[in-house]
Amino acid sequence: MAKTTYKRILLKVSGEGLAGDQSFGIEPKFLNSMADQIAQAAKAGAQIAIVIGAGNIFRGMEVAAKGTDRVTADLMGMLGTVMNALAMQNALEKIG
Repeated sequence: MAKTTYKRILLKVSGEGLAGDQSFGIEPKFLNSMADQIAQAAKAGAQIAIVIGAGNIFRGMEVAAKGTDRVTADLMGMLGTVMNALAMQNALEKIG
């Protein structure tokens, strides 16, 4: 396996990006492909930090437009972030 050029990598994964070709949610094929690429980079010697998103899940959407409190919308976004992080963690753990 080739050594990586970079020792440390900070990877930002947007919540929308995890949807792949779908309009929402998490596309398992895309998630697993991303996890495989992350695992390959780690095996090549890179230390990887992942920042995963979903904070915009309700901001600017119809729910927020109909009067959802900003704090509530932010909390909903944080829960979405936790769900996305758990999905990524699970995909990475399956790879080993």
